[in-house]
Amino acid sequence: MNIDYQSRTPIYEQIVLEIERFVVLGIYKPKQQIESIRELATSLGINPNTVKKAYDELERRGIITTISTKGTFIADETKKLTEKKIQEKIKNIQDEIKELEKLRNFKRRNIEEAFIEMHDNCMTKLILFLPHP
Repeated sequence: MNIDYQSRTPIYEQIVLEIERFVVLGIYKPKQQIESIRELATSLGINPNTVKKAYDELERRGIITTISTKGTFIADETKKLTEKKIQEKIKNIQDEIKELEKLRNFKRRNIEEAFIEMHDNCMTKLILFLPHP
């Protein structure tokens, strides 16, 4: 898990984003047990209350479930999260294209070529993060 201790983004938010990213990329699978609050806090060298805050937020979002005396697990239904994140990324790219159209007066063909190149780069990076059987 990559945490930037110098970032302006609070550490608990970084934990939330990282776990969401792991779920979207398939690194964490539904029903998979993840580190306990204490284990993650120790491995990151942070206060357990920070991890607790992140886990509370993840539970509120339906990404994880905590079962008393059993542990913390990735929720059964994470497909919606994956689809939502992909749709958000697509919307962000579409918004950027619209902005480029306005700012630089790009011709549609140039934008399409730029989008295809960006898509290919993203897919290459995504493949690098996917678990290999």
